[in-house]
Amino acid sequence: MDILTDQAFFRSFHILFGIAWIGLLYYFNFVQGEYVKVADPDAKADVFKKLAPNALWWFRWAALFTFLTGVVLLHQISVKIGTEIILGATMGTFMMLNVWGIIWRNQKIVLGMKEGDAAAAGAKAGLASRTNTLFSVPMLMYMVYSAHGQVDTNLMIHPEWNSTSLLVGLAIIFAIEANAIWGKMVPAITSVRAVIISSFVLAVVMKIITDLM
Repeated sequence: MDILTDQAFFRSFHILFGIAWIGLLYYFNFVQGEYVKVADPDAKADVFKKLAPNALWWFRWAALFTFLTGVVLLHQISVKIGTEIILGATMGTFMMLNVWGIIWRNQKIVLGMKEGDAAAAGAKAGLASRTNTLFSVPMLMYMVYSAHGQVDTNLMIHPEWNSTSLLVGLAIIFAIEANAIWGKMVPAITSVRAVIISSFVLAVVMKIITDLM
């Protein structure tokens, strides 16, 4: 058996790395971030010195290996790639780029590992992290769909690359990502409760778009 063509092998590790990545994403947003807001100065300093750097190491490498195994899977199922998989993969790709290009770069400043404006860096990292949380539910929905759902031949990328649902879905994703890069924290993702609700709402909206358009 050629390991490079063994879909089950790569899917297993893709899921494993994804569990670690999204689990840590939720930990940062739902647990550590909320704790740091109310922690005593000494406890907060201890988190920044000992806990956060270690957690961020696992976080960013889990994100990268989830992406890399996902790329292999996309190659293996290339003849079955439809609108849903493309939208899910696009969100996952932006999430990985946010981890390495925005969150990690700015967290190094927040943690004192690099010179810079810690307050501004923290805001940028926080916005990207909240954006990834917003993407997480619809991304996971589409990734599970790609493995267990029925592929609708009317939504196949080949030959209908420019379907309305694909373009509308991508427009929404790119608009959200643009806000993560150049925008600001909006009420829909500011609090833990808000971002959880918004992520499920986005999943429903995206599914309506891909099912009905």
